[in-house]
Amino acid sequence: MRWAGMGHPMRAVAAMPQAYRLVCNRFVTRTTVLDQALHDKLTAWRRHLHAHPELSLQEEKTSAFIREKLTELGVPFTAGIGGNGVVATLRRGASDRSVGLRADMDALPIQEANDLPYASSTPRVMHACGHDGHTVSLLGAAALLAADDSWSGTVQLLFQPSEENGAGARAMIADGLFERFPMERVFGFHNWPGLEAGTVAVHHGPVMAEPGRFMVSLHGTAGHAAKPDLTRDPIVAMGHLIVALQTIVARNVDPLDSAVVSIGMINGGLAPNQIPTSVAIQGTFRTYRPEIRDRVLQRISDIAHGVAGTFEMKAEVEFVRGGLATINTELEEEVSVAAAKAAGLPVRRDIRPSTAGEDFTYFLQHRPGAYVWIGNGPVRDGGELHNDRYDFNDAILPATAGWMAAVAKQALAGELSNG
Repeated sequence: MRWAGMGHPMRAVAAMPQAYRLVCNRFVTRTTVLDQALHDKLTAWRRHLHAHPELSLQEEKTSAFIREKLTELGVPFTAGIGGNGVVATLRRGASDRSVGLRADMDALPIQEANDLPYASSTPRVMHACGHDGHTVSLLGAAALLAADDSWSGTVQLLFQPSEENGAGARAMIADGLFERFPMERVFGFHNWPGLEAGTVAVHHGPVMAEPGRFMVSLHGTAGHAAKPDLTRDPIVAMGHLIVALQTIVARNVDPLDSAVVSIGMINGGLAPNQIPTSVAIQGTFRTYRPEIRDRVLQRISDIAHGVAGTFEMKAEVEFVRGGLATINTELEEEVSVAAAKAAGLPVRRDIRPSTAGEDFTYFLQHRPGAYVWIGNGPVRDGGELHNDRYDFNDAILPATAGWMAAVAKQALAGELSNG
């Protein structure tokens, strides 16, 4: 059901199935507006969080800031969900419908290179992925929804810790998130540098890849570098292995599928005139489908042991799985598009998925939902995500907060079914 690009929102609505058309007609002419006073307030909040970043599992002050601002907004909340997580709950009217909105809050171990008045005050920690902006966008959505009497139901606002280490979503779920805070579906977003500011990209199916790590050690026989014939040299063997691993994507994965096998670390050797006993590499793999993942991991293992055997040594192979791919459910994709239209935001349906990972996928294992990208505008000074010159664009706060409020209202309206 791809109906982006049909022009006026009402023409787009006319192309949808009847059951969903009833949902959109209620809000398609109601634009969620962030006035200048709230925009200024959210900008100040965002810059405060940017100046005071905290790593995964350490978000105590960030969590306290969120609680303080929810209290100012008059929005009730429960703290300590899955560690430093906060869940705020808004209820209105008689509807028993419910929806979840999620934002992450943690920072990265990166030394900021920006010369900004609100640059990170914490050495070697910065908001290099925009979670400061995500958090404030959800606070903005809370403010918009609290002041809006046009919706009925329950909105759960999920302020999630520890996304960067992949632990936060699982911790909240293990703490009874879905039992304690009922929601029928869940939505989230990520800012996206390089995508036009305020544009909402809604993928069909896969959005982010399944991430994982691999470690391979080759164990040979050490000796003097001047007598290599008396050794089993793991450095030479590792050189062959590194090259051989690059054939997996090129020769073992269907060209119409996608996969990544990248090596990021190599360790071995203690002296220039000694051949070491062992050499180790670490890398990452990324896939979208379980069968491709299994094929990639099997080939890494087979090639490692095969190369080790060729050079008369032993191999150790270890994998660390990082979750599943983030894959939207179809109905929630359309809800996301309708929300963008209702909020007056442009929509893209032609953006390819990313091979980055996202632990929002764990929420999607329990509830249907969608994860969208909202454009952060042009990349400046190399400031891509996870770059030391990245900064969230405060100009898109009306779009990000507005889309989150709109998608909650769209999801609560009418009779939706994933059956």
